[in-house]
Amino acid sequence: MSYRIGIDVGGTNTDAVLLDEQLKVVYEVKSPTTADVSSGIYEALRRVVQDSGVNPREVRYAMLGTTHCTNAIVERKRLNRVGTIRVGKPATTAVRPMMGWPEDLRAAVGENWHIVSGGYEYDGRTIVPLDEEEIRQICRGMKGNIETVAISGVFSPANADQEKRTAEIVREELGESISISVSHEIGSIGLLERENATILNAALIQTAKMVAEGFREALRNNGIENAGIYFGQNDGTLMSLDYAMRYPILTIACGPTNSIRGAAHLSGRKDGLVVDVGGTTTDIGVLVNGFPRQSSLAVDIGGIRTNFRMPDILSVAIGGGTIVRRDGDTIKLGPDSVGYQLHKRALIVGGDTMTATDVAVMMGRFQWPGAIVDGIDHAFCEQVDKKLVADVEDAIDRMKTSPTPVPVILVGGGSVLLPDQMKGVSEVIRPEHFGAANAIGAALGQVSGQLEKIYALDEMTREEALEDAKNGAVREAAEAGANPDTIEIVHLEDIPLAYLPGNAILIRVKAAGVLSA
Repeated sequence: MSYRIGIDVGGTNTDAVLLDEQLKVVYEVKSPTTADVSSGIYEALRRVVQDSGVNPREVRYAMLGTTHCTNAIVERKRLNRVGTIRVGKPATTAVRPMMGWPEDLRAAVGENWHIVSGGYEYDGRTIVPLDEEEIRQICRGMKGNIETVAISGVFSPANADQEKRTAEIVREELGESISISVSHEIGSIGLLERENATILNAALIQTAKMVAEGFREALRNNGIENAGIYFGQNDGTLMSLDYAMRYPILTIACGPTNSIRGAAHLSGRKDGLVVDVGGTTTDIGVLVNGFPRQSSLAVDIGGIRTNFRMPDILSVAIGGGTIVRRDGDTIKLGPDSVGYQLHKRALIVGGDTMTATDVAVMMGRFQWPGAIVDGIDHAFCEQVDKKLVADVEDAIDRMKTSPTPVPVILVGGGSVLLPDQMKGVSEVIRPEHFGAANAIGAALGQVSGQLEKIYALDEMTREEALEDAKNGAVREAAEAGANPDTIEIVHLEDIPLAYLPGNAILIRVKAAGVLSA
């Protein structure tokens, strides 16, 4: 018998699950998230191993969905100092790199940026040749002042040759060990947003290595020494440890997508809305063919616009720990939460703060052992409950593509806040193990790769372009850790670009497969 462990770190709880070979839940644990995150992961891991009684040597895979990288950006801590090279002079000199960034984040990453001669047209034709000597001089000037390098180029998703050559020169000058992030592997069309995502990725390398080593050590300390280690990424699939350390930015927003994948697995549904209610927020996502719907818009991370792939998630500040306030006749829900202090501060445990969990207990939605309900105003709780449910129903409507009622899968420990019937919802599905859907989603074990590229159909047929894009996505999936024999195309779209000459087309492809043995 072999097992896999999935761990997901939330703002309130860290969940861990043990799955067997048939992906059935053997054991689940919910442990409070700690301020340093790592000790909470270790505690959840310790409990799931010890309490389940499983032989640690039979754990074959360990998967982690973590908020470390998100926290590093938000807190401006543990970020590498980045040397930024943009290949795009003279076409892009009007707007410098990191323009519009928050000042404190720019200071944390360092303003070691340079624009060098080079760049391509949308169809991959050269605008200006690469000035290799200019790059070498810049590298010599940055030596000792930077820890990682971010390279971006004009239309590099269409032609990555100049970015690749720049990376080769950087390694020649700064050594083979230097960590380099290249934009054509991270972002989409749109230089500034793609460059921003690449710089953030380079800044997170140190954090990713720290998390990876910490997770590996926590597994060893619990007797799990031979398991393959994987990280959750933000499209609901996994990536290998080495891949995660190269592309740490892809771990951002993996929590909600893990919940969506877990909800699909537990409910047996491939399409619908997933409402994940945690301790701090309610995250609503769309399930399409078993995977989260991807956002088509630029995404703001820590005050910075980026355009790498992100799930289409709507978050509202409603969770089990949401603080309830009365201001005259007005009810205010959050946006702050007691978070992992719920067990100390909620009214039902003798605390001094009214939370959404108190309201749910008073409404009879679930039982809290030893709940102290004396003195809690039931009429007021009814008013709060009505507003809370209405706010969630409104958020569900905002994520729907039509007024037709849709099925909703409720997951997350805080989903007990919501009733079994809601407006605009055809069916409320509350699957078994709903409280650990996020950790279950992390453990499921599919690995994906994605490619987004512009092709000029003056030079090839549409079929040739599609085939090239599919092959690229399959290679990415294999590199991320998927078994090549199991990889299949799960998403394909092509968009004619009427505003570009030359019969241009943008192709997005996603491939996914199961974990390599």
